Amino acid sequence: MIPPEQPQQQLQPPPPAPPNHVVTTIENLPAEGSGGGGSLSASSRAGVRQRIRKVLNREMLISVALGQVLSLLICGIGLTSKYLSEDFHANTPVFQSFLNYILLFLVYTTTLAVRQGEENLLAILRRRWWKYMILGLIDLEANYLVVKAYQYTTLTSIQLLDCFVIPVVILLSWFFLLIRYKAVHFLGIVVCILGMGCMAGADVLVGRHQGAGENKLVGDLLVLGGATLYGISNVWEEYIIRTLSRVEFLGMIGLFGAFFSGIQLAIMEHKELLKVPWDWQIGLLYVGFSACMFGLYSFMPVVIKKTSATSVNLSLLTADLYSLFCGLFLFHYKFSGLYLLSFFTILIGLVLYSSTSTYVAQDPRVYKQFRNPSGPVVDLPATAQVEPSVTYTSLGQETEEEPHVRVA
Repeated sequence: MIPPEQPQQQLQPPPPAPPNHVVTTIENLPAEGSGGGGSLSASSRAGVRQRIRKVLNREMLISVALGQVLSLLICGIGLTSKYLSEDFHANTPVFQSFLNYILLFLVYTTTLAVRQGEENLLAILRRRWWKYMILGLIDLEANYLVVKAYQYTTLTSIQLLDCFVIPVVILLSWFFLLIRYKAVHFLGIVVCILGMGCMAGADVLVGRHQGAGENKLVGDLLVLGGATLYGISNVWEEYIIRTLSRVEFLGMIGLFGAFFSGIQLAIMEHKELLKVPWDWQIGLLYVGFSACMFGLYSFMPVVIKKTSATSVNLSLLTADLYSLFCGLFLFHYKFSGLYLLSFFTILIGLVLYSSTSTYVAQDPRVYKQFRNPSGPVVDLPATAQVEPSVTYTSLGQETEEEPHVRVA
């Protein structure tokens, strides 16, 4: 609950707090001669503003860097999959997903199983089992549809149509998470998509392997379906990790993902699995794929919580370029200067998007408040009309140790 407005009092210096427990903006600083007794001089206000700008710039760079770590993990997933399918003729996308879900089950589902109280596995299943069952099925089929599309359509079509996940995430975040964007965010998104178009054009010019393309319409529809499911999964993931916990999300995805992928593997892929010419090289590739996929699933909630599902999907646009740069040495791809132009265009778009923060419209009828970090916080008054505020509160019973923080 948001506490009622208190009578305006003289602003007192806040007590010392651990880092990252007081969130503010430059606009929150009291102007000279305004309420608060003018306790901050002009030089002090300028120094505080400069420190805040440094923090915001550092956060922007961290957000971009974290997204590139995810792109490198996807690059590893793509390279190992390419070696398995083209060099060893091991076309087993469901089995590869099954290995990842088993790892998630062993690490995170067992963690939930040994917990006590309301965070125990059985307690979570009693309350939300059907929701996680749907989410696990969506996550599995999103991976399957995009991989399956490579058999029907071209690489260029997949690269371009896979960008459909971005408008899906934006729309779902707008309506369900109530996230509001500014003009600079849409500008950054457009610049990123232009960079992807530049990369697809470079692929055509250098004659990069385009895939079968035997039934392009079917392949394009598979990509659009997979991108839509990815968008639903990512927004759902953002909601869970902000309102519940990362371990719960990964534990339940591991449980239901392993269940459904095991069934799909037994029905659709058991013959392909028997054809795999097993040796130490293939085993090492499967291990590498599983390690990258497990790292991606484990690390992505951390990045989404620090940024957003939209920011993460924009960052992942560079994954194809990292794969391409590796392919220049491993698979002797032809090089084009347009690839570098595409890479830096996407990075510029990411910097534009990350240069300012989004905000959440207050509507308790639709969206629950986010969990507040532990530690003392301070409620800073705003001195002028600003944009809709973002309010973080605890989801549990409010105590003196978990006061509110309001960012106006």
